[in-house]
Amino acid sequence: MRDIKKFLVCGGGMMGSAIAQILAGMDGASVTVYDVYPVDVAAKVRNNTKLLVEKEIMTEAQVEEIISKIRFTQDLNDEGVKSAQLVVECVLEDMELKQNLFAQLEDYVADDTIFCTNTSVMSPTEISAKCKHKERLCGTHFWNPAFLIPLVEVVKTPATTDEVAETVMDILTKAGKKPVLCKKDVPGFIANRMQHALWREAISIVERGIADAKTVDDACKYSFGLRLPYLPPLVNSDMVSTQLTYNIHSYVLKDLEDRHDASPLLKEMLDEGKNGFRAEAKDGVHEGFMKYTDEEIAQINSGLNEYLIKMLYGK
Repeated sequence: MRDIKKFLVCGGGMMGSAIAQILAGMDGASVTVYDVYPVDVAAKVRNNTKLLVEKEIMTEAQVEEIISKIRFTQDLNDEGVKSAQLVVECVLEDMELKQNLFAQLEDYVADDTIFCTNTSVMSPTEISAKCKHKERLCGTHFWNPAFLIPLVEVVKTPATTDEVAETVMDILTKAGKKPVLCKKDVPGFIANRMQHALWREAISIVERGIADAKTVDDACKYSFGLRLPYLPPLVNSDMVSTQLTYNIHSYVLKDLEDRHDASPLLKEMLDEGKNGFRAEAKDGVHEGFMKYTDEEIAQINSGLNEYLIKMLYGK
């Protein structure tokens, strides 16, 4: 297994700065962040770690040590770019932009530099289309907030070598993440396929008038949602038996939502301006499936990190 210590993160936004922070936390690591626009990566890292410091999970000294191992550049000729052993791309979800960036990077880095694309929806195979060395590229789907969510999906393309996939899995493990290997490049990879299968059924229940939106969310929160971190679906199936799983599926699956396009309810909501948190406020209220004030939206957004820290660290 190659000893990789020099990292390049392309894109210094929310995900890029968090990934730089994660990689810089490794012993002996050095991280260069490249962006076409100036980015204060140190400020973003301090903001990410503010709550962790307040809850005494990290110290200020540890945060400053991480920041000291990250440098920023807008120049592809920078030594940190040219010496990178592993690149993580975090630019906008634009196929041509990603393709062109990796093709351009091949003129600056070594032939054995590993390329990783952080995308939640786009095909790493298609992203690698303009690369000469397609075998060195794989997907690395970090989940937001990347500095807290443990999972990273490592996605192999048909060209990705086993060595590249194994090396990336090893690095992510050393960085404190929980990498999982997606053996085939399919839309949604692993976790998003499951997540949106759940969303499809949840939306269908509302659309069909079986229950309202809050009831659907409550049913999830106060039943299987509570036990999922301890009892994921396939262990649960083994617990109740393959026979019972088979019997239940034989009875219920034929009635579950299986449409292959977006629900018409979503289109109706968009036409009515019901765009959730991003909807234009009417009488101080933003509407999607449910209604929210600005204060409620702020509380939900800020509360997510609090919840994750409590789940992960018990604080």
